[in-house]
Amino acid sequence: MPTPGSAAVPPPRPGTPPTIADVARAAAVSKTTASDALRGHGRVSGPTREAVLEAARRLGYAPNRSARSLRTSVTDTVALYFPEFLTSAEYSMAFVFGVAERAAGAGLNVTLLSSGHLPQHGTPQVDGLVLCDPAPEDPVVRHLMNTGLPVVTAERYAGDQQPTGVVRSDHEASMTELLDHLRDSGARRPALIASEATSDWSLTLQRTHARWCADHDVPLVLRKAPVGATPEVLRGVARDLLAQEPGTDAVVCAPDGAAAAVLPELRAAGRTVGGDLLLASCVDCSAMRTAEPAITAIDLRPRSMGAECARLLCEILSGRTPPGTVRTLPVALHVRASTRA
Repeated sequence: MPTPGSAAVPPPRPGTPPTIADVARAAAVSKTTASDALRGHGRVSGPTREAVLEAARRLGYAPNRSARSLRTSVTDTVALYFPEFLTSAEYSMAFVFGVAERAAGAGLNVTLLSSGHLPQHGTPQVDGLVLCDPAPEDPVVRHLMNTGLPVVTAERYAGDQQPTGVVRSDHEASMTELLDHLRDSGARRPALIASEATSDWSLTLQRTHARWCADHDVPLVLRKAPVGATPEVLRGVARDLLAQEPGTDAVVCAPDGAAAAVLPELRAAGRTVGGDLLLASCVDCSAMRTAEPAITAIDLRPRSMGAECARLLCEILSGRTPPGTVRTLPVALHVRASTRA
């Protein structure tokens, strides 16, 4: 009985593109097994899958995606949804690249969904969905969660539906580490500028800050900025905060880029960042690293998060990983001059 990959078969005729049947014969497997191995579907052993992939590479086989979609209703495409106000943020772009790179490695295309380009009725023509930090009040998120498609979310979804898979980070631990660092640097009245978003990430930061303040018997100082707030709006929030709470000796900014945006306002109030006022961000980005002084921040590793979401979705689609899987992505605190009092 031949073993996978041992069959000696003639190559396709010159000028004739190789077919799935040619690949199956070269790998000594059935057409169904060859198709499952190339798509990453079904119960195909590791050696058999490698034999099929090697045969496909040797023959130069390229699948006819259009014909396969008509036969199997598989589109070889996954969709990524971002609220439109986030698409300019550095985190979001890094996340998109992570999803695209991992999906391409699995032979899948990625389409980007926005609230203005969804089908008027029915379900997007994709095999699965990736949702980044989904907020339950977002009607597009609710629609996508109800399509019946496999859905992997970056961070937990606080709504009623359960995603098919989740990749999350321990933001309670990272926020606690940041607040402990501020206390070790001399801060006794840390304030949080949070987002009004009701995503799991945003709510976790607020709960952790409130718990930490209660545990250390310090006043809870919290201000919220509108979702997608402009730098001008963020500076206004910081201005009001310092005017109403002059004893504040540390400011933690949750929204992406907010810490760098409020830095001029803190100076205008006569405060010295890194001196009598510490400043930190819950999202690291190039603006934190290049600010003067450089701003302490939590590195959420958005590119890795996007890649892990795409990886989990691909594994669920192929049947290699069961629905309901939750994975954790480590994050890191980068201490910089803004909190070295």
